[in-house]
Amino acid sequence: MGWFKTIRRRLFTATPTYDGVGGGRRALSWSVSNPGAVAAMLFNQSELRAKSRDLVRRNAWANSALESYVANAIGTGIKPQSMLTDARQREAVQALWRNWTAEADAAGLTDFYGLQAMTCRAMLEGGEALIRLRYRKPEDGLSVALQIQVLEPEHLPVQMNITAENGNLIRAGIEFDRLGRRVAYHLYRSHPEDGLLAPMSGDGGLSTVRVDAAEIIHLFRPLRPGQIRGEPWLARALVKLNELDQYDDAELVRKKTAAMFAGFVTRLSPEDNLMGEGNADSNGVALAGLEPGTMQILEPGEDIKFSQPADVGGSYSEFLRMQFRAVAAAMGVTYEQLTGDLTQVNYSSIRAGLLEFRRRVESLQHGVIVHQLCRPIWAAWMDQAVIQGALNLPGYGSGQARRRHYQACKWIPQGWQWVDPLKEADAMKAAIRSGLMSRSEAISANGYDAEEVDREIAADNARADDLGLVFDSDPRHELTKSLSAATGAVPTPLPESPPQGN
Repeated sequence: MGWFKTIRRRLFTATPTYDGVGGGRRALSWSVSNPGAVAAMLFNQSELRAKSRDLVRRNAWANSALESYVANAIGTGIKPQSMLTDARQREAVQALWRNWTAEADAAGLTDFYGLQAMTCRAMLEGGEALIRLRYRKPEDGLSVALQIQVLEPEHLPVQMNITAENGNLIRAGIEFDRLGRRVAYHLYRSHPEDGLLAPMSGDGGLSTVRVDAAEIIHLFRPLRPGQIRGEPWLARALVKLNELDQYDDAELVRKKTAAMFAGFVTRLSPEDNLMGEGNADSNGVALAGLEPGTMQILEPGEDIKFSQPADVGGSYSEFLRMQFRAVAAAMGVTYEQLTGDLTQVNYSSIRAGLLEFRRRVESLQHGVIVHQLCRPIWAAWMDQAVIQGALNLPGYGSGQARRRHYQACKWIPQGWQWVDPLKEADAMKAAIRSGLMSRSEAISANGYDAEEVDREIAADNARADDLGLVFDSDPRHELTKSLSAATGAVPTPLPESPPQGN
């Protein structure tokens, strides 16, 4: 049997190519699985979403992380800037859009940019969000007969996996054709957990309705090829956040319990009452109270020992700090944003952390929110505006190329507020003067429309010149003096303001 031992030794005791595939003591309890992108969400999404929502409701740190993401990704809104070359058409498009944003919410609770924040929060908390395009009638009196309805992902039943009557496959509530394209969504009329409390519950909200995919925007961050449902952003931090919350509560209760007892009295005759001692309870225990400015006289044989509860120790805060750093890494935010603790930061460290975080936010803005949410809504809005005659765009329906020309748009997020604005402004000024950046790009980086800013500057300068006002913030006058000195010309004086009063 020597040959059998040799084979067994070569097969089972040889050094593995990778440490991660070893079956030794360190990997003995490592149980792994490898589900596909669809199966992973199919069986785990409901529980992940429920735990995520529970933590956001109860846990201050989880809510803080989500609020930080929404505030940085959306802020006051990601706003469109039409790229039409015709100034009159561009201004007409922008003016109509500004009018429509106040009417965009089907519930009437906020504007379009508030819907962006609500949708982003729903995606972060639940892993995904559904946006339904609701086309309205002309008699509704809207500037553009289109409104937006935001739905939570519970409206899309994850357990609905059947074959439709037309032969299409329905997976996790989404209907696919034979080419794998999304053709429809099967949605509950109301949130399934609201039941009869929902305004549109009908028979309890458990019946589904088929909605064409052209009317639904499914917003989620794709992490794997072939993924059809979203993953909550708190998924990797759920267990640690819950245990940290329990640990912190336990430490608080321990300190509270220890501090409730000021001291303990020992005596030889327990049947005798102390001064200030109340009546005994059902268990035969009586407590003596302490008041300021009083002295307690002890009987012979009695002794008092004051409570000295143990401190949490110097390692408590450091332990929490390290655990929160792990939670922040799992959630994709900085430790300071998660906890609000700025005690150990300086300008360089906090700027480095913000730069990394803002890289992630920019990826979310342009790769998910703009691509999946803003662009489809902009296209549907312009289609509806042209159909009802609110916009006059010649040749809009003549072909896809012409339609894309009119729909060309640049989405501008809210600008970043830096730790030291003066340093950032000087760096931007140097980049503009060296030709590495245009003024339009610099203005867009601050979240503003360059054309609108230029119009405001021109209007301010014209108004100041008419009134004879000279400000040190206006470099034109300093430039005029410098040119006059160089050429020997006499500068033209500004018109004086008319005298005031009688």
